[in-house]
Amino acid sequence: MSNQHPPAWPMYRALVGIGMLCGLLIAIVYIGTAPVIAQNRAEALEAAVFRVLEGAEQRVTFVRAEDGFVVDDEATGPAIHAGYDADGTLVGIAIEASGMGYADLITVLYGYSPAKETIVGFQVLGSMETPGLGDKIAKDPRFLANFEALDVRLDESRQALVNRVTTVKQGTKTESWQVDGITGATISSVAVGEILAASTAEWLPLIAANLSAIEEGVGED
Repeated sequence: MSNQHPPAWPMYRALVGIGMLCGLLIAIVYIGTAPVIAQNRAEALEAAVFRVLEGAEQRVTFVRAEDGFVVDDEATGPAIHAGYDADGTLVGIAIEASGMGYADLITVLYGYSPAKETIVGFQVLGSMETPGLGDKIAKDPRFLANFEALDVRLDESRQALVNRVTTVKQGTKTESWQVDGITGATISSVAVGEILAASTAEWLPLIAANLSAIEEGVGED
């Protein structure tokens, strides 16, 4: 009986062929489904914008530019979504933000009212937080009540927040800029506070500097 092993080349060739075929199938599936996924995400985002901006019936997306914002369907980059009522009056601005939670990246959308200088709505867009604990950031009514009127006032310079958004231990909230945390989901609720603190510090001064253009519903070229 021969102890010779089969030549390696045919086995290698077969493995390479299978790998190439799998790669091709993955690419075909991605190309075929990418537009559908993008469309579904756009529709979900639009619905979320109207949920965090009560009273908004139309929206305009403003893409961040070097000196402000532009309204351009071809533009790409960080963006905010201004919501207007039926008369075209600015209701508020929806801002997407993300940061690390306990398990993975948390992505949220929050509504900001320039007139009230408060966060007036909040929705978790994506999260892998622990079911029954960390995922309470998306559905616990007591936690979500934090974002009905969360103070994010700018100082007189309009360059910085008067008070940084901060998460505190559940039941110890005393200030309007504090987020009342979730017992048993401390890391997740603290992460939400940090996400909002970083995002508002970045976006709100820029929004204040371009508020007139946003209120008109047009960006600056």
